[in-house]
Amino acid sequence: MNIDGSLCRLPLDIHNLLRDVGVCAGRMGFKAYVVGGLVRDLFLRRDTLDIDVVIEGDGIAFASRFSDDHGARLLTYEKFGTANIALPDGLKIDVATARTETYERPAALPLVSPGSIKDDMFRRDFSINTLVVALNPERFGDLLDFFHARDDIRKKLIRVLHDRSFIDDPTRIFRAVRFEKRFDFRIDDITDKLIRDAVSAGFIERLSGFRISSELRIILKEENPVPPVMRLDELGVLSAVVRRGEKHKELKNMLHRINEIKLMV
Repeated sequence: MNIDGSLCRLPLDIHNLLRDVGVCAGRMGFKAYVVGGLVRDLFLRRDTLDIDVVIEGDGIAFASRFSDDHGARLLTYEKFGTANIALPDGLKIDVATARTETYERPAALPLVSPGSIKDDMFRRDFSINTLVVALNPERFGDLLDFFHARDDIRKKLIRVLHDRSFIDDPTRIFRAVRFEKRFDFRIDDITDKLIRDAVSAGFIERLSGFRISSELRIILKEENPVPPVMRLDELGVLSAVVRRGEKHKELKNMLHRINEIKLMV
């Protein structure tokens, strides 16, 4: 399926930028894809300026060449094979090398190794975030849907890709709730059970205070933070956060704000 027509709904500068990404990658012998929120939000007919590109090849080498060609500023993160490109016109691109992830223990940061674009999508949090659009000139606009994301978008479902998802990365629990309430979707029954099992098993408490605070900060910046806060409470997440927050000052401050929100309901 080719969605070049849908890509034309993007602002012209972003559409042209995606074409430039594909041309540059092709010249280097790499394959480039736009992934994540931009593709998802095209199907939801929501505006987004997040440009996430995955390279089958060497993402940092691609980002360096692309930045040089466009007079952009570049930040690289060698350990994860990722880079951030800031273009002179203000647009930004997050670049990642297609990779697989493994976790030595629950809630640990992942170990990464090179992989295919399908491998890279399998490491994502939810099916709705696994849509991929090819950018190389010969395939520009081809849509790849490895994990039935379009079906889940149509059904308005938040669904994890595998049973260990919340064990490997419990921060996905916060994102599941955030997406559910932001898009007016529903966490599917299996995913709901996996969340409750992970919370009951104490995996929230294994996260650092910093990682929990980062997720709560995003939730509190939502247009209406009340529904996700109440949903976290219903799932037992906030009780786990309180236990974890006893030794983390920033988290304590956020919990005070959350308690104020709960009292408003």
